[in-house]
Amino acid sequence: MNDNTKDISIRQAVNTDLPKLAEFLQFLVNAERPFDITLKEGEIFYYSIEEFISDPKSELLVIDFSNQIIGCGYAQIRQAKPYQKHEFFGYLGFMFVDPEFRGRGLNNLLIDHLKKWVLSQGITEVRLDVYHDNEAAVNAYKKAGFEPILTTMRCDISQMGENI
Repeated sequence: MNDNTKDISIRQAVNTDLPKLAEFLQFLVNAERPFDITLKEGEIFYYSIEEFISDPKSELLVIDFSNQIIGCGYAQIRQAKPYQKHEFFGYLGFMFVDPEFRGRGLNNLLIDHLKKWVLSQGITEVRLDVYHDNEAAVNAYKKAGFEPILTTMRCDISQMGENI
């Protein structure tokens, strides 16, 4: 991080943050549209932001710069698949930093806080989803210690007709 780091803090989200967080979610949706042609038009809500604030198995944090929210992200404790080594894992999502504040290490700072919260829950496995073609995000997560393990693939077979 560089200039004005003294004015930056990371704190738990509260209900009065909801309007700004809803705005951030739509910024994220619009940024992800080029990577996912299956997304519906218009506003999309991937999840309930309010539930992240009240759910004890979730930690929604915001990046505060001089009493202005400029970023956010959540960690959520989820049950692993029965065949995996770990019983639970921390899932990170809703990772957003205002474009004006990118390149200052804020995403890594936020991820570090979320990882510490997951660890405080007695969990050491942390996962997240990122669009394969979103190179900037993939590189940011690699820099934060994440490694790719699975690629989801799709096929629209609606045009195949009777040839199936």
